Amino acid sequence: MLPLARRPKVDDPRHHVTLYTPPILALATALADFPLTDRLDHRTTTRSRTCGSVITLGLTQDAAGLIEAVGMQVSACAIGQASAAIMAQGLIGRSDDDVRAFHQGLKDWLAGEGDMPEWPQISLLAPALPHKGRHGALLLPWTAAVEALCRAEARR
Repeated sequence: MLPLARRPKVDDPRHHVTLYTPPILALATALADFPLTDRLDHRTTTRSRTCGSVITLGLTQDAAGLIEAVGMQVSACAIGQASAAIMAQGLIGRSDDDVRAFHQGLKDWLAGEGDMPEWPQISLLAPALPHKGRHGALLLPWTAAVEALCRAEARR
């Protein structure tokens, strides 16, 4: 624990980052656009060991292996929900390699070992970076997508 003299004051604006911004809360509601349906045959259920969030994700791929549809049920904080919506909104037309590379880049960024990877709207999640307790929820949708793609690959 930090000595009292070194602890940031709660009301000190230099140490205040708004985590649940209006755009993050709006993204959390966007999950309704990605329902989990029976036609999404590549499925997985994944739980974050760090925060307990759970996602059941399904997707389909076209003949070329590109993602053509995605749906999910998410039980997570607003950061996890927003991350899932950001992923879903940019997932269509992506390859397995795209998703795996982004997942690794996101893990590296959260660990302080790389720059924020490129994905549409991912910068909206930047306020979660200093909140390590939210990293599991932020990574969860991407982990689930990689797992679903691995299962699909194993069935081919």
